[in-house]
Amino acid sequence: MSDLTKNLKSLSFESGLSEGESGLLHLRAHSAALTFCGCAHAVFLCQLLHSVRDAVQNHCANKSTLLPGELRVGIVGMGHLGKQLLLCILDKTKITASNIKVSTRRPECAGHETPGVECFFDNGRLGQWADVLFLCCLPSQLPRVCADLSPRLCTHTLVYSFSSAVPVSRLVQLLGHNFVLKSQHDVAACDNPDVWMTYTHLNTGLREPSLIKWSCPLSRSHSPSLCLKWVCAVLYSLVNICTCVHLEHKKTLYEINHLFKDKLSLDVKSVCPASSLSTDEAFPWISVIDAQTKETPLYSFLVNSKSTQECISSVYSALLEPSPHSN
Repeated sequence: MSDLTKNLKSLSFESGLSEGESGLLHLRAHSAALTFCGCAHAVFLCQLLHSVRDAVQNHCANKSTLLPGELRVGIVGMGHLGKQLLLCILDKTKITASNIKVSTRRPECAGHETPGVECFFDNGRLGQWADVLFLCCLPSQLPRVCADLSPRLCTHTLVYSFSSAVPVSRLVQLLGHNFVLKSQHDVAACDNPDVWMTYTHLNTGLREPSLIKWSCPLSRSHSPSLCLKWVCAVLYSLVNICTCVHLEHKKTLYEINHLFKDKLSLDVKSVCPASSLSTDEAFPWISVIDAQTKETPLYSFLVNSKSTQECISSVYSALLEPSPHSN
């Protein structure tokens, strides 16, 4: 549907702005881009975690495991970002409403908007339950939220923060937990910001192949690109999921390479070259904090392998473009 007010300057958003305020209009597009790409990347992460857990459970069918059942997703905060993220996960992944829980100060409102998703206000309870926990709260709220979560988090719970104002090292201190990922966007890389204002509903935009392609974590032309170290941290997170259940390192490499259509070509040297692993030994727990702040062996491998970067980009598009609920 066309916008009837598009050419009516008196009804446009910009009409009431001063000259100084008009100079900040580009921030609206950057905000839309960050929300779109942030949710898309979180969906990508959930898809990978869901798939690797399925593979791990097949290997550990007759063993006790720390990863029972389906991937459990927790969201702290139901402001604009939290709501968009929830709707995207429901629409673009195989994770069902019964495996998503939300902690928010107004659970009665959130529950009406998303039937089947349990909403309450208890951050500690959510942290104890979730396998992956998204922090969609304001930076000023993080100390209180982290204090609630800290004594309840399980070792294998992956905490993902969208707050750019709080560095990952500070999050580790606040949480007392070292399995933490943080969005790392380079906003300056967004050379065509207006494209992100095209869709008012994020789920609609996530059905547009061109926007999915532009939001790719390794894109450098249209989106607020992510640091390559973020991609390394995601891959190390998948390795850690396998380590949680003591999966042999060769099987871990097989499953992760298979997840990327056997084109990733990860080996022991690219993941953890300092380790001397026996045949049936699992990888050691790998610090995703180091992966986000230092140049790890995997980072060096990815920097020097354009084909691997292209493989990751291809899988990203493949995981986001088709809707699992559309058939």
